[in-house]
Order: sequence, then C-alpha cells, then structure tokens
Amino acid sequence: MSSPIPRDEPADWRDTNRSNWDERVPIHVASDFYKLDAFRAGADPLRDFEVAEVGDVTGRTLLHLQCHFGLDTLSWARRGAARVVGLDFSEPAVEAARGLAAEIGLGPERAAFVAADVYDAAQAVPDSSYDIVYTGCGALCWLPDITRWAETAASLVAPGGFLYLAEFHPVTDVLDDETGSRVVHDYFSRDAWIEEMSGTYADFTAPTVHNRTVEWQHPIGEVVSALCAAGLRLEFLREHDVSLFARFDNMTAGPDGYHRLPADRPRFPLMYSLKASRPA
Repeated sequence: MSSPIPRDEPADWRDTNRSNWDERVPIHVASDFYKLDAFRAGADPLRDFEVAEVGDVTGRTLLHLQCHFGLDTLSWARRGAARVVGLDFSEPAVEAARGLAAEIGLGPERAAFVAADVYDAAQAVPDSSYDIVYTGCGALCWLPDITRWAETAASLVAPGGFLYLAEFHPVTDVLDDETGSRVVHDYFSRDAWIEEMSGTYADFTAPTVHNRTVEWQHPIGEVVSALCAAGLRLEFLREHDVSLFARFDNMTAGPDGYHRLPADRPRFPLMYSLKASRPA
C-alpha cells in the first residue's frame, strides 16, 4: 500500500488567506448577497436539505467551525439550539458575528463566537464537546490537512452527537468553468491552488487589495475516510444536483434560489452532505 502523499503547503498560506478574508468581511456584511436586512427581519438562510438532514436542534448545543460572520450559526440558534458557538480565524468576521447576535437579541450565553484557527478549535472553544458539530459550504478548501481537521472536529462531538458537513462537490473543481463538460484538472492533485483575484463572490466589482488565496481540493473518499478513522460512524453521504451559485457559466437560478445545469444535459453532483455520529 502506498503512503499518503503530503499536500503542498506554502509557508504563508494561513496569513495569506486570513488577510483575504479580513478584507472581505465588511464587503460581505454590506452586500446584497447575504441579505442581512432580511435576516434581521427573521429570514432563514439555511438550505432546506441541511435543515431536513440535521433535524430538530431544539435544546441541543451546536458548534459551527469556520463560521465566517455567523449567519448560519445564528440561524441554528433561532431554530431552537440551546447554545451555539461559532469559530472563525478572521477577527473582523468574529466581531461582525458578535454584533449581529446582539442586534437580534442573542447574548453570549446563547450565541458565542471565538476567533481561532480551526485546527486549534479543541483548545479555543468554551466547551469540551457539542451535540452537533456543523460546518457549511466552502470551508474545507481552505485547509491543507483534512486528517488533522477530521481529528479536531471529531474530538468535539459529544457521545451520542454527530458531525454534519455540507460542501461543494470536489468533482466540480476538475471541470472547465464554462460548461462543466470537460475534465481540465486532476481530481487527485495534492498541490495548493493559488489564485490572484480581486473582488469577492458577494461583489465581483468590489475594489480589494489582498487578492491572493491558497486552496486545496479534497476528494470525497479522503474526507469520509478521515472522519471514520477519527472515530465517527458514517450515517449517510448524499450528493446534490444543485449549487448555491453559478459554478459554471451555463447554470441558471431557479425560484428556490438554487443554481442548476441546463435541463437538456446529463447531470453530475454539484454539492454533497454527510452525517457522521459518535456512539453514545
């Protein structure tokens, strides 16, 4: 059996990505993309399949890893979670999350936010374990070591609790950006993906300075195997034919807000979700 190939990790990857996210927090908070006015008025930004798959959170504790400025985190609190904790490596994001929590009347005893690297979560969060450890879309690509992530996340799942992950499907990263019909990248690549791009997905025209990012792709088998090796039991792995944004130029948005490929072409998975539990 061959040994795992170590991933390429540029020495400055963490500082590079943090600078990029720090600069974009105020842009995101002010953008139409996140619809904060609607959220303040009671709108729920959680995806319907996430709500169905996570189930009733009433009275449970929930930890949201890589929470950005806490929109999803606070939505779980609104859905009845006894206590939510959000963790993100961006100080401006955490400050924005705390401010948003105060605006909607959730104090730190119900919704707390911590600024820390996700790999340091076990030492940074206020509780030793949580009923639900949740992580949302677009999080794993920022991490070079998925085994270390899985070990950290699994260590925070309470007995009888579970980890829930919703992510963009890694197969989308190997296809061309125009139609998603040609394989142009290596699915099993361990190399860092370094880009220089101004603006942000929430506002492509926003003037920005810190435009370099370092990302990695993680095949689904690697993610599932890491979680199982960390002591969790896989409950389900589901693939979805919708995306939260137009991943390919030929996608269109439906009335439900999801983006889909043209109806006249074969489908492939655009997102996936999984649930992995710790025995009671």
